[in-house]
Amino acid sequence: MASNFEITTDKKSDGFGLKLEGDFDATSAWELIYAIKRLPEDAIRVAIFTDGLKDILPFGLHVFHRFMRSLNGRSTRIVFTGSNASRLSPENPKLVSYIRAYSSNFMNQPF
Repeated sequence: MASNFEITTDKKSDGFGLKLEGDFDATSAWELIYAIKRLPEDAIRVAIFTDGLKDILPFGLHVFHRFMRSLNGRSTRIVFTGSNASRLSPENPKLVSYIRAYSSNFMNQPF
């Protein structure tokens, strides 16, 4: 894992928030994948806050995007917010429209 990468998990009324800090490489991607997998299946929404990311490496994105594609439609509960949301979000038009619909609401909520 990138030596400066951290994930902070916060329970919210409608799900969970994952705040990402530091550099995002392949090992960081696996850490995020495991953090998502550890969350309860019945979580309505998972908000991934990306403002704290610094360097986002291509292989880290590749690893994470492959995981997101493997969810086969179950990823609609995952919302990316922040300045790096479009980079971390997989290229899935349905998911991107979901993100756009809700991200402005999450940006103004304290973490």
